[in-house]
Amino acid sequence: MTTILVTGGTGTLGRHVTERLRAGGHEVRVLSRHTRPYAVDLREGGSGLEAALAGVDTVVHCATSPRGGDEKAARNLIGAARRAGVIHLVYISIVGVDRVPFGYYRSKLAVERLVEDSGIGWTVLRATQFHDLVVTVLQGLAKLPVVLLPARVKDQPVDVTEVADRLAELALDAPAGRVDDMGGPEVRTFDSLARAYLEATGRRRAVVGIPLRGAAYRAFRDGGHLAPDQAVGKRTFDEFLKGRFAADVTRR
Repeated sequence: MTTILVTGGTGTLGRHVTERLRAGGHEVRVLSRHTRPYAVDLREGGSGLEAALAGVDTVVHCATSPRGGDEKAARNLIGAARRAGVIHLVYISIVGVDRVPFGYYRSKLAVERLVEDSGIGWTVLRATQFHDLVVTVLQGLAKLPVVLLPARVKDQPVDVTEVADRLAELALDAPAGRVDDMGGPEVRTFDSLARAYLEATGRRRAVVGIPLRGAAYRAFRDGGHLAPDQAVGKRTFDEFLKGRFAADVTRR
């Protein structure tokens, strides 16, 4: 039986990875900032991290924060993992981190390089954005009377449970390096995703595309974050919305 540590194990992705690994009979430790017995802030490291890694064979690194600190967290994790004798480090990244000059993407790419240079057997999977994230963004935008979107930008959302399935599979295999990207089943304009969300939630809003400036916007507009040749996901955004907001539809 393999002992696996999942960082960010209570998060959107990590909790699904944990469930799948445990269902396979593996011992899984969940590391997060607030969940005992392995409540650890990776940015600080320390004895709690060393204890969490003791006897661990594989680490699935899902912990991340758009607010910063991912590189410091990765350095602490990798150093402690080396000392603990971990043999496989699996990292979830984002499609386009090497093509889109966006701050958070640059941080994810830097962590990829730390993983590659760690001296530990490694696997990196890049995925497109989760359905959940697209909905979170649209929920915020729809608070205004008009939904303002970056013009001419497309997205390819993927279901988080499908990414969790793939990560769990990779964690149980030998280190594979950079594996094929994982994209959702459809590439759609962002305004079509917004209209689908508004319909699913019964909101009435105008949707307006706003041209933006900057290298990051141009890269998103040019599809640097998409993986149309790796559209391996099955669950569409519309199917996700139907499941997520079924109760709202029933009440209308």
